[in-house]
Amino acid sequence: MNIQDILSKCDHTLLSQGATWDEIKSICDDGIKYKTASVCIPASFVKQAKEYVGDKLPICTVIGFPNGYSTTAAKCFETADAVKNGADEIDMVINIGWLKDKKYDEILNEINEIKKACNGKLLKVIVETCLLTREEKIKMCEIVSKSCADYIKTSTGFSTAGATKEDVEIFEKHVSPHVKIKAAGGISSLEDAEDFIKLGASRLGTSIIVKIVKKENLL
Repeated sequence: MNIQDILSKCDHTLLSQGATWDEIKSICDDGIKYKTASVCIPASFVKQAKEYVGDKLPICTVIGFPNGYSTTAAKCFETADAVKNGADEIDMVINIGWLKDKKYDEILNEINEIKKACNGKLLKVIVETCLLTREEKIKMCEIVSKSCADYIKTSTGFSTAGATKEDVEIFEKHVSPHVKIKAAGGISSLEDAEDFIKLGASRLGTSIIVKIVKKENLL
């Protein structure tokens, strides 16, 4: 697998609380230069970033992030606002407490309501695998497969751990063919990235891959 193949699957990510416009602008520049799948940035920067990149690069943002326990109405408002400001892709966090309480219909309804608010844009569903049992991961594969979402995503990168290869293997085995997989958090090398892609991830949420490519002058 060549470097550009890996980069084309990366959502080049900067979601730190102290992120500045200069830093966001820099990852946008890198996303364009290295032809990443998107940049994933805080919602407050979406409008400025979209105006800056135009059609050169998709802009992704996060909803109900990182804890997922906002109301459905609040998440839908966030989503509609982000899309209005130019977001091309939305990564939402599920209500993990609902999953623990087996409120499966509520989770499915929330995902579908947020997808409506996406107005045709891509929706990725973050399930925060590090907080789930194997059975809960499989249940979320089932729920996302029933929903109108486009992707199931492992992690926010803000909890106790990020993606594992086992998580992606579970997703690959249990999601419907129309649901794609995004692995995020803890991807620390090109070898990691390649492994996740081979296991079935078609997107990677990471900040490190572009940094490695730049540092080692690989392109």
